[in-house]
Amino acid sequence: MRIGTSGWQYADWRDVLYPPGLPQRRWLHHYADVFATVENNNAFYRLPPRETFELWRDATPPGFIMAVKASRYLTHMKRLKDPAEPVTRLTDAAAGLGTKLGPVLLQLPPTLRADHERLDACLRRFPHHIRVAVEPRHTSWWTDQTRRTLEHHGAALSWTDRQGRPRTPLWRTTDWLYLRLHEGPAQPWPHYDDETLRAWADELGTADDAYVYFNNDPGGAAVRNALRFTELTARP
Repeated sequence: MRIGTSGWQYADWRDVLYPPGLPQRRWLHHYADVFATVENNNAFYRLPPRETFELWRDATPPGFIMAVKASRYLTHMKRLKDPAEPVTRLTDAAAGLGTKLGPVLLQLPPTLRADHERLDACLRRFPHHIRVAVEPRHTSWWTDQTRRTLEHHGAALSWTDRQGRPRTPLWRTTDWLYLRLHEGPAQPWPHYDDETLRAWADELGTADDAYVYFNNDPGGAAVRNALRFTELTARP
């Protein structure tokens, strides 16, 4: 099980994860001393060139895994339409990570209703060696057809949590799992409490091929919760 956070470049993580005076260019290196994986959400806003992914590869130790959130150009602007060029551009750039490339996350807009032909066409464009997780956010996607499409392509449904409650069906559409925790129910906001974390640990069970990312970054909540979840899921 790989546990980390969604991103690492947050100014308010100083004194939570990053020591005072540590230059920002060293943040990823320090992050990788603490966590074995990160979900790169910078690529969602602006896809970096391959050379930047190569720098991230070289800044992290052997065995480190970086998941990549797909560009919003593909998911939010094109809304999965005509995926060939944006998927190729994304995978060519992310290939700079080499063996450190983890799953690509397709987070769909909350206004995008189910369109299984578009999803199928998009997933077909990804090379077979790249894992893909899909995070639909409109309830029209919760159908057997969606599940079959994901299973056909070996793509994971991204499980999501907000306020301690699942916002997606807990389908296992492939032999690996992907979980995103957006906002906890505890105080101070947006922390998660042990009860919720234990419930998710039980749901994941003995899965040894799972990616878990805390996206509740304000105030360093994601760092604290990811560390606590690591403790709760540690095996003797």
